[in-house]
Amino acid sequence: MIARPRCLVIAILLSATPAALTDDWPQWLGPKRDAVWRESGIVEKFPADGPKILWRAKIAGGYAGPAVAEGRVYVHDFLTEADTKKLSSPQGKPKIEGKERILCLDAKNGELVWKHEYDCTYGISYPAGPRCTPTVQGGKVYAVGAMGHLHCLDAANGKLFWSKELPKEFNSKVPIWGMSGHPLVDGPRLICIAGGGDNVVVALDKDTGKELWKALSAKEPGYSTPTLIEAGGKNQLVIWHGEAINGLDPETGKVLWSEKLAPSFGMSIMTPQRHGEYLFAGGYGGQSLLLQLDKDKPGVKELWRGKPKTSVHPVNMTPFAEGGLMYGVDTQGPLLAMKLETGERLWETYQATTGDRPEGAATAFLVKNGDRFFLFNEKGQLIIAKLSAKGYEEISRAKILEPTGTGFGRDVVWSHPAFAGRCAFIRNDRELVCVGLAAQH
Repeated sequence: MIARPRCLVIAILLSATPAALTDDWPQWLGPKRDAVWRESGIVEKFPADGPKILWRAKIAGGYAGPAVAEGRVYVHDFLTEADTKKLSSPQGKPKIEGKERILCLDAKNGELVWKHEYDCTYGISYPAGPRCTPTVQGGKVYAVGAMGHLHCLDAANGKLFWSKELPKEFNSKVPIWGMSGHPLVDGPRLICIAGGGDNVVVALDKDTGKELWKALSAKEPGYSTPTLIEAGGKNQLVIWHGEAINGLDPETGKVLWSEKLAPSFGMSIMTPQRHGEYLFAGGYGGQSLLLQLDKDKPGVKELWRGKPKTSVHPVNMTPFAEGGLMYGVDTQGPLLAMKLETGERLWETYQATTGDRPEGAATAFLVKNGDRFFLFNEKGQLIIAKLSAKGYEEISRAKILEPTGTGFGRDVVWSHPAFAGRCAFIRNDRELVCVGLAAQH
């Protein structure tokens, strides 16, 4: 009579071991928006012929990374007959007719579960498609398109709950490179970047779309993402637009503090990174700033601003901070490490990005798993590497996708992968693939 319960307990414990657990990637930068992939049982090194592609699904254009939740993959794309690659340039804003689509696929086989599409006319530079990773929370999918179309859909069947055209609703403008602020759910609120003008950021009721508050004025809304931190005994919403980095009360939109940080061309792109008592942001034109968060009240103190050959000034990626260091890709393409307290660069390498030379806006996305990183670079390569104060130690590399986009005269893929279910979900402008990354036992 005793043995059977013991066997049951043992079975339950075994089923709950780390090797049996899998995780979702339901939003930008993962479950906690910290670019940490917490699953175990992940491959240590790729096979000689690369990791196995478990499935491929045909999709259309876009920079928006996928989200993965409860066995489904959600991705946003743009279907058009126009040659968006040929029409891409840093400053041009061609008028392009097409349809933006929110696709839901089965994570096991890539088969289409549902899609929601709507007519959309683009008038932005680099018009390949949407920029924002969908946010999946509470059985709903929140998706922001390149021209500011916001949709709240049923995650199970794609039924439309509510929608808004953010620039039209809030009398704002779409920036030249499109709406790029990934939507953030905070309690009952959905927080979105609404565009340039008097209503840079808005909070909506996540269930009804009703306006709760709006805040901040700026000529350029930038391309960064709303970020939540806790500091000074209070939750704070960090918004970095094209002119300044700001701390707001997420419940009311009240501005708690503001510090000037104006990258060239309004290119505030990276998600501001909090590391202990520090908050960092940096962008194009050599603009970067380290703030010290006040321990007793909402407030900040400037510690340093970046100078030539110091700090990191990323374009398309968000750096990763740990152990007093920050790893990121600088404007001209090197992956580097810097001391967060001072901005001093410890090392840099092009091995993880372009291979051997500087390139404008060169990109590699960094995700931490255990004691190493998975990097996906603009050449469509997935890399396993260790990063430390001593340098870059590459373990393994495999070509996953063709770079179907264009940037500064070269072929690129600028889309952040999702990591879930011991797989990587990676897209370009033609397909979404599921890459098996489970360790073989």
